[in-house]
This record gives sequence, structure tokens and C-alpha cells, in this order.
Amino acid sequence: MSEPPHYCEGAAVVETGGGFFRPASRPARDFGVLLARTLAAAGTDRPVRVLDGMAGCGIRALRYGLEGGATAVWANDADPDRLPLLERNLSRLPAAVDRQLGSTTAQQLLAGCLVEGRRFELVDLDAFGCPAALVPLALEAVAFGGVLYLASTDGRSATGHDRRAAVRRFGAAARAHPASWEIALRLQLGLLARAAWAMGRGITPLLSFSEGRAFRTAVRLARHPAAGEEAQLGLVAHCHGCGEQQVQSLLRLGRWRPCGCPGAPSGEVPPLAVSGPLWIGPLQDSATLTTMLQEAEAGGAHLDRPGRRRLERLRDDPATTPRCWPVDAIARRLGQGPPPLAQLVGALTAEGFATAASGVMAGQLRSEAPWPLIVATARGLVAATAAR
Repeated sequence: MSEPPHYCEGAAVVETGGGFFRPASRPARDFGVLLARTLAAAGTDRPVRVLDGMAGCGIRALRYGLEGGATAVWANDADPDRLPLLERNLSRLPAAVDRQLGSTTAQQLLAGCLVEGRRFELVDLDAFGCPAALVPLALEAVAFGGVLYLASTDGRSATGHDRRAAVRRFGAAARAHPASWEIALRLQLGLLARAAWAMGRGITPLLSFSEGRAFRTAVRLARHPAAGEEAQLGLVAHCHGCGEQQVQSLLRLGRWRPCGCPGAPSGEVPPLAVSGPLWIGPLQDSATLTTMLQEAEAGGAHLDRPGRRRLERLRDDPATTPRCWPVDAIARRLGQGPPPLAQLVGALTAEGFATAASGVMAGQLRSEAPWPLIVATARGLVAATAAR
């Protein structure tokens, strides 16, 4: 009898079995390994215990043990028929790595951790659909200073295509927005923040990214919220008429400013599409991403060239403001092709406004500059280029 087919990724060789498995999700697995390595390289003697709550064939759990510096790995999948596959694949873990396997639902697994007082330095929940119901228990399973790495494939509600579901799952409004992936990530972080604050804890977003199918966020759990952390929850408004975007913290809610639409300057409420409450603070922690890149450079953890470029883009754009516009939207305002994105970023930065190319969605400008100034600056750059 021929051996079952194997799949190689990083230092891992696994049987994928007959269940759901996406080779294209490798960047998320690479980043998870590097997150674990940042915990292992933190200079403390604490162990790095990893809980993989939705393990599938076990490739992430195996890589955490082989490449991530994990001292203990608990791999669980709700399908008991996959337990023999998990056992075969995780038999490749080094003997020094403690391992435990399970086949319960994620809710049962996390509830058991709470009852038994188990805590992990990294909890990885690669959920299918919206993981909102798991968030409180998942946070309880994270050690202070540890990381929750959470995924969601619920794109419809989080990007404004199913408003009722967004209210049910996130307790928030989700409206169509040109930076839809980012709004989805910020809704997920808002959910995490509210759950952590209700427990008296705090969070720091370390990594947030998406390819449009899955929305992944990694947060560090703190014993208490940082000073002013609550100010990072707010609302994002977008005018589909003139393109203006506004941001307000829930702590400082007031009237929305008139935008550039006809009639708005007279004091009428502009036709704004408002999303939130959601996280309006940074999406990335540049120091953590720098360490991840250094760990990849040092070897021991595998990161291909596209993954490295993505991490570098995220590092260079901490996303301190949610205000993002596609360059296509700027082109529509100009009635012609826009200037190069890098040139526009440089010009607005020189004006003193925090500006960057979005690391979350390609071809988007992030800036704290007023929208009319952004359009005027783009028009000036196009005119200057044409005059040469």
C-alpha cells in the first residue's frame, strides 16, 4: 500500500488528510510561528506554551514546536475522526516539547482551561466564521503578557454586507467603506477590547492583516488597561458623496462636521455612513513586527519573500488612523490619473501630516490630512508632472 501524500511547509512534513486545508494560508501560519518566537526570545525564563484550538491536520501545532520555540503544545480539533491524523503528525515533535491532543469543541476546550486554571503564552484560534462567542473564554486562556491570535472568515457582516449580522456578532454597525478589510479588522479588535476591558484587562494590537477572505488579529493581553486605552474605541464615518472621512472616540462624541457635499456647509447633517464602535487606534506594533523580521532573518523560522514584504509593509504602517482612501477614489475626484502613491505620501508628510501607504490594503493612502487638502495636493502633483 502506498503512503498517504505529504505536504511540506517550513520545517514541518504532515499528512493533510481528507479535511479542510488551505496551502494558501501559509502566511498566517508563518506569522504565528514568528509571534511565538518573539515570545521565546523575550529574554525571560517563562515557558512558551501554545494552544491550537482548531488544529485541523496539526500543521500549525507542529510548526510551533519545530520552529516557534514552544515548550508545550496542545492541539485540539472538534472532529474526533481527525485525532489519529493529529497523533501521527505531532509524533514528529521533539521529545522535549510536551504535547497534548484533544477532540472537543472549542467552547468545551476553553471552558475546561478556565475551570482548570490553564494559561498559555499563545492561543491560536483559526476560526471558520465569526469567533465572537469564543472571545471571552479565549482571553481567559491567555497568560498575562501572552498573545491571542484570532482569525475570522466572516467577511459579509464585518464589511457592511450584512448589517443585522454585524449588530448580532460585533454589537456594532458595519457600513460599506473603501477600506473594507481594515474596517473588518477594527471591528474584530473592538470586540476583543470590550471583552478584555469587561474582565479588567487591557490589549495591545500586535498584528492585523487580511487577504480579503480571512481577517486575522494578534493582541497582547495585559493585566490592566493602559492609560487612555479606552479612547481607542470609536466610530468611523465615510461620506459616499464627497469622499470625506471622520473619526470620533466614544469618549469625545460630538456632532459630525459638515463635509464637502452641497448643502453641508449650511449646517445640515452630511450623508455619512457610520461604522462602529470599533478600534480606532494602531493596528500594528512596529517593534513586534521588527522582532519578527529579525527572527526570520536569523533563521530557524521560515518566511518566504512575499511574506517578508507583507510584514515590512505592515511594520511601516502602524495604522494610527483609520482614515484610508484608494488611489482610485482620488483619481475620480481629479477626473484623471492620480500621482504615484509614494509621491503623494511624501508630499503630505512634508506638510506635517501623519501619512503612509496602507499596509492592510494595497493601493490605499492613509493620512490625517484634511480630505480637501489631499485632493488639492494630488491635483498639484499631477499638474507639476504635466508641466515638465
